[in-house]
Amino acid sequence: MKLWKKMVVIGCLLALMVPAFGCSEEGPAEEAGKKIDQAVDDAKQEAKKLFE
Repeated sequence: MKLWKKMVVIGCLLALMVPAFGCSEEGPAEEAGKKIDQAVDDAKQEAKKLFE
């Protein structure tokens, strides 16, 4: 295998490993994201109730 192909394979493997070994603490962005997701889900449920 050529050197550049080996580098691409290693880069892809590292990119796949990063999320698995990321930080375990939730920061303010993750908390805000969860609140936004919950608000969107709540809005969807309310919209469904209106159109039933």
